[in-house]
Amino acid sequence: MRYLIDLVLLAHGAFALFTVVGGFLALRWRLLWWLQLPCALWGCAVELAGLTCPLTALENRLRAARGEPTYGGDFLAHYLTAALYPIGLTRAVQIGLGTFVVAANVLAYALLYRQRVTKRQPVANGQRVTNGRRAAHRPPAPDSHD
Repeated sequence: MRYLIDLVLLAHGAFALFTVVGGFLALRWRLLWWLQLPCALWGCAVELAGLTCPLTALENRLRAARGEPTYGGDFLAHYLTAALYPIGLTRAVQIGLGTFVVAANVLAYALLYRQRVTKRQPVANGQRVTNGRRAAHRPPAPDSHD
């Protein structure tokens, strides 16, 4: 049972980290945004709405079944915020954490969008430009009204 609690804890930590930095990973591995965006939306919703994550509830149930003490609040409150703010998690801090997650993801996806737009190949005078050079020159089509 101890390993299961640790596994849930590791998965929860990985999920929390992925919600914050996953957008930046999507800059490298583009298809990753299909997974990261829903995770980021869920993580932001949990923090900003003050919800309890199902992984927190699962971890607490497993701890209780083993006779270990459970904790109130959420994963961030217990592990991350307790280390950063020994007083504990307040609603204002929770909103700040949620806002940070939103800001990090907005920045990551703005960079991803910019990267995608700049990789598109522009067209100059009807010819595709590749790596700053025009494609092989083709003579213009003859006018049909000669």
